[in-house]
Amino acid sequence: MRLFIQWVIYILEPKYIATLFSVFSLFLCSNVFAAISGPCAGCHTMHNSQNNAPMEFDNNATPNNQLLRGTCYGCHAMDIPNAIYTIGTDSIPQVYHTGATDLAGGNFAYIDGTKGPGSDNRGHNISDLTGTDATILMLPGGLRSTGHDDGSTVNTTNLSCAGTNGCHGNRLSPDPSYEGITGAHHDNSSGLVTPATTNIEPGQSYRFLLGVWGLEHTDWELTKTNSSHNEYYGIGTPFTYTGCGVATSCHGNGGIRPNNGTISQFCATCHGNFHTLDTTLAGVRSEGVGPNTTDPFIRHPSDFTIPNSGEYASYTVYDLEAPVARTTLPAVSNNIVNPGIDAVMCLSCHASHASNYPDMLRWDYSNMITGSANTGGCFVCHSTKN
Repeated sequence: MRLFIQWVIYILEPKYIATLFSVFSLFLCSNVFAAISGPCAGCHTMHNSQNNAPMEFDNNATPNNQLLRGTCYGCHAMDIPNAIYTIGTDSIPQVYHTGATDLAGGNFAYIDGTKGPGSDNRGHNISDLTGTDATILMLPGGLRSTGHDDGSTVNTTNLSCAGTNGCHGNRLSPDPSYEGITGAHHDNSSGLVTPATTNIEPGQSYRFLLGVWGLEHTDWELTKTNSSHNEYYGIGTPFTYTGCGVATSCHGNGGIRPNNGTISQFCATCHGNFHTLDTTLAGVRSEGVGPNTTDPFIRHPSDFTIPNSGEYASYTVYDLEAPVARTTLPAVSNNIVNPGIDAVMCLSCHASHASNYPDMLRWDYSNMITGSANTGGCFVCHSTKN
């Protein structure tokens, strides 16, 4: 009863009119990464009525789709002093909290000032959680094809966690956003995740990112070290955009997804110019990072092999300020970086949710000064320029 009251306190606030749909089911899970088990009534209601009272956790009389008793934020955006909420032996990762240590994706609380000074440019504005972006509408780096990345379909006023305008789950699903992850909590892979290229299910993908490969850290990098962390998948050469619905585009069998399963290709489904090579197709201009895979680049490359020469050859010990992508995923994370084999990726520089620095960077770009004693940030890879 004490736990139930505590959760009710959270969800009565507008920001947390949300679900306990993971929490109650997790009570009987022996392993937090296993598929959810437990009473169906912990998450679902057949008629949203019991003893003539609503069954939603906020007592809302309007039923939810999927027969759910709530939506998403009450589990993962509780605005508490901890990055992980623990019930018994089970854990719920928090993407919006006030704790000192953030999980791998960062913390949306940096956007609205709940943690840190707050600024729209510090993360992805999830409209229902942090409000809309007052600075930009269109997706930075979009390919600008009509009705696609020009802000008319997905923009900074309609971003959500999942579904059509989100990142997690099936992005061809209708609103409300949690329909995009239907079934994912019941069918959750863990550890080394390498989903198939056809008939992809969100629960079988890395962190419910459809089609993405990776090695999931056991506590979402709460206790991260240089040898204990997520491992991300990458390739040595970025793809060239060739149009929707073909092998080298973001559309294919199983919905919107990365072509080869890399995290950078996943980001490219919205921010195409930052993660592709130069191409023009059917009136869609993709300047990409440049016309080919060699210098000079017009944008910082991603899904490129880190050169095994010059300043880059010194990056041999994994640095959490500049993670690398593995062209071959290990079964266990490690602290070794292999120039000439491992790759740079979008998350080498940015947090996926939000960070305490402008542009969602992992470090303060204003402190990247050549000739200084600073050895972090950009200088992890560019080891001779500090």
